[in-house]
Amino acid sequence: MVMIANLQYGWTLFIDPIEEKYHWSRAAIQVAFTIFIVTETWLQPIGGYLIDRFGPRVMVCSGGALVATAWAINSVADSLTLFYLAAIITGLGASPIFGATVGNALKWFPDRRGLAAGLTSAGFGAGAALTVVPLANMIQSRGYEAAYLWFGLGQGIVVMVVALLLRAPKPAEIVAAGPALVEQGKRDYRPAAVLKSPPFWLMYAMFVMVGSSGLMATAQLAPIAKDFAIDSVPVSMLGLTMPALSFALSIGLVLNGLSRPFFGWVSDRIGRENTMFIAFSLEGVGIYALLLCAGNPMSFVLSSGLVYLAWGQIFALFPATCTDLYGRKFATANYGMLYTAKGTAALMVPLANVLTTATGSWAAVFVVASALNMVAATLALVALKPLRRRAMAKESSMAPEPNIRSVPASFR
Repeated sequence: MVMIANLQYGWTLFIDPIEEKYHWSRAAIQVAFTIFIVTETWLQPIGGYLIDRFGPRVMVCSGGALVATAWAINSVADSLTLFYLAAIITGLGASPIFGATVGNALKWFPDRRGLAAGLTSAGFGAGAALTVVPLANMIQSRGYEAAYLWFGLGQGIVVMVVALLLRAPKPAEIVAAGPALVEQGKRDYRPAAVLKSPPFWLMYAMFVMVGSSGLMATAQLAPIAKDFAIDSVPVSMLGLTMPALSFALSIGLVLNGLSRPFFGWVSDRIGRENTMFIAFSLEGVGIYALLLCAGNPMSFVLSSGLVYLAWGQIFALFPATCTDLYGRKFATANYGMLYTAKGTAALMVPLANVLTTATGSWAAVFVVASALNMVAATLALVALKPLRRRAMAKESSMAPEPNIRSVPASFR
């Protein structure tokens, strides 16, 4: 997960160098980012099915090879077509890596799913913090082409090696540390049954709302800093002095990683929907604060940190909620279907550039993004919470479905 973090969170560093070299519009360049996210997410259900059936090792190892290949193509690409092709290959590689690791965590730790999914996805959220400064330095000193080539090869090779250690748990190996504090369903639902469930589609809509706002904010961070002429302004904090953009990315990615296990741990104790309300509300406040403070380097760093902190939790809360409701056996495939909402949300990233160009400012983009979080926060309490409870109550009154294994008592 750490090795694929730059595929998303390091992307913002490449936009301006590519624009300066080829003079393509930002919106056209950002289409590559959207293609990557859409490919990575919309293939999750297929990859999840294969991982649930055959295990994670081969799929993840193949993903590492594709990641290395894709960034090598980016290093020599001289047309948007090649960048778009590389984005597809990047998505094909990242998809099984993300799906297999989160799915495995959900299966190994049924009684602490929020924390397990949060710790695992933290590698994706915080992983780029380990390499974003070296990546930015290489882009500046040797060009973005060299950064794509050497970081791509290194990241892909590490994924392939570590993939050899992955495996799914055997039933006898899963021992709950204690009873789950969050209500969990008693049956394993196949993907076809999940698609007929109303709570799934409500979670999907909420995922799109929160995901689109977070993607818009994080993908546009470098262009925003450049437009406000603060990207290279030194900022001193915590005993460190760095350019505002590099500082914002470093702190933001660390907080993004920490938010996932933290909010996952909180949700294991106070409930998924209650935690969603708190986190989504904080995200709405953070995005609006980023708009108000973007002209001040220190405020830009702090407000962007809040945005990253409050956004990362969706990758802990939604997989845990999905598996609580629909069971462990098909967890990777079922969450894979829900995770496609991130791809749907990514379609809005290029629209942010179009809206900014049309209005002449970032205000409209950030107001919309903030509002979407507030709507999702409200839906978590007034819609998802009662809907999920009704679904579980209905399940408990039904006889076990044929060919669907009930979850043993130790999992409940």
